[in-house]
Amino acid sequence: MSKYGYILLIATSLLFSIGILMVFNTTSAEVLDKSLEVNTHRALLRQVIYGIIGIGLGLVVYSLNYKNIIRLSPLFLFFCIIMLILVFIPKIGVEINGAKRWISVGGISLQPSEFTKYIIPIYFIHQIIQRKSPDGFISFLKMLLIFILPILLILLEPDNGTTAIIVLTLGVVFVLTKIKTIYWVLPLFVMVVIGSSIAYNMPHVPDRINAYLHPELDIKGKGHQPYQAKIATGSGRIFGKGLGQSLQKLNYLPEARSDYIAAIYAEEFGFVGIMFMILLYMMIAYSGFCIAGNANDKEGFYLSALLSFLISFQAFLNLGVTSGLLPSKGTTLPFFSQGGTSLIINIMAIFILMNIDIKTKQWKKV
Repeated sequence: MSKYGYILLIATSLLFSIGILMVFNTTSAEVLDKSLEVNTHRALLRQVIYGIIGIGLGLVVYSLNYKNIIRLSPLFLFFCIIMLILVFIPKIGVEINGAKRWISVGGISLQPSEFTKYIIPIYFIHQIIQRKSPDGFISFLKMLLIFILPILLILLEPDNGTTAIIVLTLGVVFVLTKIKTIYWVLPLFVMVVIGSSIAYNMPHVPDRINAYLHPELDIKGKGHQPYQAKIATGSGRIFGKGLGQSLQKLNYLPEARSDYIAAIYAEEFGFVGIMFMILLYMMIAYSGFCIAGNANDKEGFYLSALLSFLISFQAFLNLGVTSGLLPSKGTTLPFFSQGGTSLIINIMAIFILMNIDIKTKQWKKV
């Protein structure tokens, strides 16, 4: 493994380790609120179990080789579509806060859209490798037809944030694979306009936008979390209050273990702690894109650049929401916040990046 692979592994391990500590740390709020009804170690154990599952599946995809991951992507996409349909089946799909995004298998909840977020652009890479570049606009549209069903299913859950990430990621892949700009800019613009129109007519979307612009006007409602996140982040100042000393985690800030865990981290470790966290994500992005630049074939370049972008972009979105720079999107912080499926797929992505890195180093030795 090259130095970039080691940087990737070290940064990811540090983020996951600190994340586990913070997940356990924030459970104190639930324990105080619900007394003996809550197991203090439940959230920690779930995070560790999902991490172990992620490592196990990561070893599987590592042994498959990144070329086979791309080659098998049509099969993976088929399974993703099946799972996206299952979220709407009673007793299989799980509804939380009015959203049907999860399926429950043997007591373990999975969010199919998290897998689909990665598989759709990987499948497009497969099409480019197999068919070469499209020979016309109609040919390009035919390549995109298969994505309509999974994207529509994700919109119906509803999960507008994941849909937006998928569309934007496809745009990045179009640039990487040198698709003619005239082919995809107009369809992408149309998709954005239609998607934005549909999303804006959903009741929760305008509320989120208003909460983003003026959280202080609805502190007891939609603006509560963004407002409390700002208080948590700002109260940490330079060096923070110290581990375990957060006040906002004591049920002032809901979702403290998931979407807004970075706010609690900022409160306890301050500006210095947040800068260290950002440095770790920058190390992941840097090493991932270096692995892409050193890849010995197009498959390795496309795949490693895609995975590096997705991980770093999701980190940017989460930290942007936590700091109030972006409206709430429900995006987890990779390797850090509680979110089983997100943790699993991101760990798998790291193993694929390491596989590309090792295969590149072996090729250079030949």
